Amino acid sequence: MAEQVQAIRRPVLQGRRAGTASVRITPAEPAGRVSLRAGAGEVAALSKSLGVKLPVKPKTSASAKGRLAFWLGPDEWLLIDETGGDLMADCAASGVVHSATDVSHRNTAILVSGPAVEDVLNAGCPQDLSLKTFPVGAVSRTVFGKIEIVLYRVDEETFRVECWRSFAEYAFGLLAEAAEEASH
Repeated sequence: MAEQVQAIRRPVLQGRRAGTASVRITPAEPAGRVSLRAGAGEVAALSKSLGVKLPVKPKTSASAKGRLAFWLGPDEWLLIDETGGDLMADCAASGVVHSATDVSHRNTAILVSGPAVEDVLNAGCPQDLSLKTFPVGAVSRTVFGKIEIVLYRVDEETFRVECWRSFAEYAFGLLAEAAEEASH
């Protein structure tokens, strides 16, 4: 009988670190991710089932018990679970019509933090990232260099850059280059 082997996905940026005295760039811990689509009438039931209130206004996010919910459009959210919980099962348990796609295998995240964080991100992102315009908790789908990202402001000096795994090396390299430039 053939031996059964299970492949284990290694985080794409495992062990990578970059930055300077004014900014740190590190891969985020692996997390579960779901792309969720649902109508306005389903938001309450999904929020209850997920344990995090789905945000309904542009550029907003919500978090609870290791879960993040990012508003990406009028009927679209990116859900992130950093605790090992089963987002798909929780969506299914809501009992309402929705579309949930597990994108854990597709996405990864990079954490960028420090006093020069806005300058580093603005090397590839055209958005105004000042605290006034992009406050703590703000999130948007935007571009960084030549790739699409989801950008989330964790705190005053920390951002989470969500990108596809296939673009992670590019994003990490561009961030590291920008950090070096910002230190001069």
